[in-house]
Amino acid sequence: MTRLVYFAWVRERIGKSEEEIDLPAFVVTVADLLSHLKGLGEEYETALQYENVIRVALDQEHVEHDEPIGTPREIGIFPPMTGG
Repeated sequence: MTRLVYFAWVRERIGKSEEEIDLPAFVVTVADLLSHLKGLGEEYETALQYENVIRVALDQEHVEHDEPIGTPREIGIFPPMTGG
């Protein structure tokens, strides 16, 4: 099981702050994960419709979408950060 944690408007659109899921074998990279999540339901599709702005952290370390997922304890998914 992999723990997913959702932040800000991603959390609001999905309707939960976190969940644990089994990732299918074909989910190898962060991009694969986002694509897989979009297929889980309308709320995921809405939250992740603009994949290019979604940020992901594996065990609290920011990674690019082509990064292999490996076996993290936690995957954080959130919108771009703003502020000064």
